Amino acid sequence: MINVVKDFEIAKYVTHAGKFHADEIFGTILLEKLYKNIDIIRLPEVDMLNLEGKLVFDIGGGKFDHHQKGGNGERENGIRYAAFGLLWKEFGMEFLKSISAENIEDCYHMFDKNFVQFIDAGDNGQIPFENIDIKLETVSDIIEGFNPNWDEDIDSDVSFKDATDIARVIFDNKIHSVIAKCRAKRFVEEAIEKSEDGILVLDRFMPYQEFVLDSKNPKAPGILYAVFKSNRNGYNVRGIPVKLGSFENRKKLPAEWCGLRNEALQKITGVQTATFCHNAGFICVAETMDDAMMLAKLAVSQ
Repeated sequence: MINVVKDFEIAKYVTHAGKFHADEIFGTILLEKLYKNIDIIRLPEVDMLNLEGKLVFDIGGGKFDHHQKGGNGERENGIRYAAFGLLWKEFGMEFLKSISAENIEDCYHMFDKNFVQFIDAGDNGQIPFENIDIKLETVSDIIEGFNPNWDEDIDSDVSFKDATDIARVIFDNKIHSVIAKCRAKRFVEEAIEKSEDGILVLDRFMPYQEFVLDSKNPKAPGILYAVFKSNRNGYNVRGIPVKLGSFENRKKLPAEWCGLRNEALQKITGVQTATFCHNAGFICVAETMDDAMMLAKLAVSQ
């Protein structure tokens, strides 16, 4: 439970007052996950205060702040640490152990890569936006949207607590997703080793793209397509992206297939149960595994 308090003496955790941001909100959630009951105070400044016995973050220029001159470190990829990242770096492993997560080392790094870094990058102004005339709403924007509006007379501590209620749901969903993804790594690595002719075959759908892209197996860079049972109907043939999140694939499906369905796709491919090929050329579908494999082999050869 998070208690936003006004009494400095009873507070064990300290962050800044005024407008709150996603980095200290999610940092607060992490601390709550570890220590259960959080008595936190939000202050405009902490200079000249006795902070002994209190954990201070996102203010004061200490271990868990990043506002001091030169910041407070950055990752190898250049993403600078904000409060959430600094707290995750310090307490992430302890938290994962506390929930008995499997593959703790993998989960620790994947949660940082897949979630924490995005929050940190947003707070540090490191997210590039396309030159378009619409406002792109990120998770950080949604969290910050809980701040009182300019014409509202609301205690921002109340809004801070409201924001943590939403952030807790997001945090729980992301950590459970990462833990599940890490459980898939072993199966994907086994499938990479068994792959032939640039085709990865999975017994069922599971997260695979990140593991294929990061795998040290010498077969991994040559994998062009993954074949797996669809969570709709049939079996998918999915192109491997050049990098995570990209719509550009190592090899696009044949251009003449793109946008075709059913009889038209069956006629041009000769595959009896082919049902769909996306017009962007990154995925196609057949009703049977054998026919999906046939589509994948055709795509590799063309």
